[in-house]
Amino acid sequence: MKINLKGMSRKELEKLRADVDKALEKVGDEEKRAALEAAQKAAKAFGYSLADLADVKAPRKPASKKADGRSKVAPKFRHPENGDVTWTGRGRQPKWVVEYLANGGSLDDITI
Repeated sequence: MKINLKGMSRKELEKLRADVDKALEKVGDEEKRAALEAAQKAAKAFGYSLADLADVKAPRKPASKKADGRSKVAPKFRHPENGDVTWTGRGRQPKWVVEYLANGGSLDDITI
């Protein structure tokens, strides 16, 4: 179904928008109702009601991922003077690690 929007007046376009919003709301309500019925049916298949399951804790989330899909890695080394500065041990050594090692420090000394 193709509608010629260019040929419509502002008033007609606003009416169309209102009709679309109303239709979207109705479809959304129907989808929610269907999802609720499916959830109730699934819970009943296991002998529960949705109210019984409302108190159950959700399973633990897997390790969070960065935008590029890689998992976050816990830091392994902490700056000897500023505990807020850390390094995971992956990739290039930060400047503070290079300087610490150059001054006779050891990675074992700053391992968390």
